[in-house]
Amino acid sequence: MDLRHLRTFVTVVDAGGIAKAAGRLHLTQPAASRQIMALEEDLGVALFDRIGRRVQLTPHGEELLQRSRRILDEAESLAERARVLKGGRDGTLRVGAPTQTIEAVLAPFAARFRQRYPGIEVHFREATADRLRRHMDRGEVHIGVLPASPGPVEGPLLYPVHVTAVLALSHRLARRRVVEVTELSDEPMLLLGHQFGLRSWFEAACEAAHLRPRVVAESAAPHTLVALAREGFGVAIVPSDMQPHHGDVRLLPVVHRGEPVGRWSGVGWNPRRALPAYAERFATELAAAVKRSHPGRAIARRSPPMPRPEHAR
Repeated sequence: MDLRHLRTFVTVVDAGGIAKAAGRLHLTQPAASRQIMALEEDLGVALFDRIGRRVQLTPHGEELLQRSRRILDEAESLAERARVLKGGRDGTLRVGAPTQTIEAVLAPFAARFRQRYPGIEVHFREATADRLRRHMDRGEVHIGVLPASPGPVEGPLLYPVHVTAVLALSHRLARRRVVEVTELSDEPMLLLGHQFGLRSWFEAACEAAHLRPRVVAESAAPHTLVALAREGFGVAIVPSDMQPHHGDVRLLPVVHRGEPVGRWSGVGWNPRRALPAYAERFATELAAAVKRSHPGRAIARRSPPMPRPEHAR
């Protein structure tokens, strides 16, 4: 059995079709179809029902899907272990993080890391925390920067991420050091989408304060919200590690009853997978670098201290 054929089978399922899977695997659609047919011939069962241009798993396909994932996981773990044993100075490092973290933290750090270790090629994947955990579970990224929490991801803490209000300089609250969440009750709010953890942190603070935010705009791009706030369309709520491109806005940490709103971020990996030596080196050096300086440090200095998670390394 060819593992490439097995990987194509799983990718067709994850992508929802042969055409999309072929694009992900850098194959032509006929080549991907031939690999599926070859695998079905090797196994002696049909894996998909062809319905027009769509494919749907047969009962046999459903039964074999999880076994196929485990086989691929084992093969990937074997390859990763071989690279660890090799010494960890050559290879491909796959790192995942939210948009603003790649921009403000990982891009400058990875540039310095690449100079020190030219044999390690760093690939980036942009993802929210929930998607990032799934990517790590499937072995699609080695390490990720995400909110620290108890669970199947381990790694060192990085820095606190504060829920931050962005206001035009002319805004009535712009001269404050911090802003209480209750002070935003009558403000038009510019929020990230529900897929972002920061949105849930802010809404939890609103619920605790017995208020419902008046949302006038949502976006998956923090810089879009900052641009709207700068023009006076409302108060944008963004993470403190985002770096605005312009100095004509005011950034204030959001607090509830004097307590900071936010979470610590960490760099983590899936402990069930073999971690290449260069991935652990990247994580360790990143943690050391952000202790000296990290985006949002000015916000953190104005905010009450954010408690470190009890489970943190």
